[in-house]
Amino acid sequence: MTIDFKELSELLAAIAANNITELTLKNADFELTVSQGNPLLTRGAISTTITDVHQQLISSPTPDSQAAGANQSSTPAIDKQWVEIKSPMVGTFYRSPAPDEPAFASIGDRIRVGQTVCIIEAMKLMNEIEAESAGQVMEVLVENGQPIEFGQTLMYINPG
Repeated sequence: MTIDFKELSELLAAIAANNITELTLKNADFELTVSQGNPLLTRGAISTTITDVHQQLISSPTPDSQAAGANQSSTPAIDKQWVEIKSPMVGTFYRSPAPDEPAFASIGDRIRVGQTVCIIEAMKLMNEIEAESAGQVMEVLVENGQPIEFGQTLMYINPG
């Protein structure tokens, strides 16, 4: 079962709006219990209050504002023609397939559509992120091993 955190946020908002007190999602490898009231932790389950989780999801700084802050202090101006490669999930960013191997894509590299540019580890699964456009890598905004958010800009590509 994969979790889309945008869908999870919407689900939590709907649960809170409809006064549902408890919901359990379960499959062979995963169980999520969400309940309003005191948080409980049970074997193999993650339980918390709906309002706490929903509040965390909606009050987190936006990835674009984080990237903008970083760009203002340490990186050159971003060209409006550059294409963003954004994270499709929350996880940990890795530039290479293993610590002793070269990065998938570095500043100045030419990349093609479908080429792996990084890996995002989420829930112990390694997810290869592929370029959706060809071009030259102009900026890499994330450090190796850094936690990232859904929608956070990872790098900029100059399609020209």
